Order: sequence, then structure tokens, then C-alpha cells
Amino acid sequence: MEILKLLEQYASITEFEVENYKSWETGFYVRLKITFKNKSILYVKEYFSETERNYSYHWQTKDEALIIRWDNSPHYPTHSTFPHHKHIGNKISESYEITLKDVLMYIDNDI
Repeated sequence: MEILKLLEQYASITEFEVENYKSWETGFYVRLKITFKNKSILYVKEYFSETERNYSYHWQTKDEALIIRWDNSPHYPTHSTFPHHKHIGNKISESYEITLKDVLMYIDNDI
């Protein structure tokens, strides 16, 4: 599975769990829990098909406080990266990190 190969590239990841995975001829659904060396956790939900891609990457501290959540729910049409955006505390910002690889690179650089 391509995602597992990606996860193995980051030394900042101490463990990961595939909570759910389904695939079909033209797509997949995956839910992951990724733990980093600083004990923060990234919860990943991604759905991909020929016509649709939905994702949510929720990064939180070990005490369950939100650090950043990236997603593409279409509810902030005024942002230049619509539907891609990120939640940092109570602030909603444009997001250029729109793939799991982008998010992992961001977290790896932050840790």
C-alpha cells in the first residue's frame, strides 16, 4: 500500500495504526492514527474516487488539544485555496498542504 511506504519515510513517526481501509477498482477510503516522537497525534481520513476526493488531517497534542486541522469541506468559499483550508485554533486560513505527504512534511519540519 502506497500510504504505508510514505509513513515509513519519516523518522518523526514512532507508530501508526490503520483504523480502517477499503479499496475498490477506482478508489479507496483510509483512516489512520499516526503518533510522532513528541507524542502528538495525526488522525487521517481520506476518501478518493474518480470523481471525488475528501480529506481531513487532524493534528493534536498528546493532551488532545488541536494544533492544526486541514480539510477540504466546501464551507469557506472566500479563501483563495477553496475548498482547501486549515484550522489553527479559532482561525481559518488558506491551506497549501492538501495531501498527506504535504501534511507529514509540515509536521516533520515543525517537530
